[in-house]
Amino acid sequence: MIDPNPFIQFKSWYSDHLKEGIAIPEAMTLATSSNDGHVSARTVLLKDYDDKGFLFFTNYRSRKSSQLALNPKAALLFYWPESGRQIRIEGVTEKIPEADSESYHRTRPRESQLSAWASEQSSVIPDRQHLEKLYNFYKNSYSEKQIEKPPHWGGFRLIPDWFEFWQNGEYRFHDRLTYTKRKNLWIIERLAP
Repeated sequence: MIDPNPFIQFKSWYSDHLKEGIAIPEAMTLATSSNDGHVSARTVLLKDYDDKGFLFFTNYRSRKSSQLALNPKAALLFYWPESGRQIRIEGVTEKIPEADSESYHRTRPRESQLSAWASEQSSVIPDRQHLEKLYNFYKNSYSEKQIEKPPHWGGFRLIPDWFEFWQNGEYRFHDRLTYTKRKNLWIIERLAP
């Protein structure tokens, strides 16, 4: 049974995968594009979702953030081979409020908080020791105090305008349903496999 609300349908499929003991069910591919159409994709982790969108965190100086600053349109892909299901989501991204990023930062393991300071994400570094030195510098700097959120780190929300729910079928006879937002209504259509 397909729900008329794609967020409820997402919750149903996602909850199934959380219960099934899949290693990292929150792993999603994020595809971004530069102004000239150069596309890049990488795996990030879904940290939260609601009927406003899908939340992930990153370094605001990273390649993905630079591309999103120039072109906020992006796509997400959840693929769970264990169940033969995938969900594609397209929409527009926005930075979340700084207070929300700070709140999430405080819930992260201390080591991850330090890594957010130490990593000059997507920049070329001379060697692994460079990264380890930076990590140790921040580890020592914050040894006796709470680790602040770096100003260059925070969250993005992808606000969807299109979903595809794909179920593997025998002999490549897949089941594909899309939700397209038109004038605040979700239009459901079935696609040929």
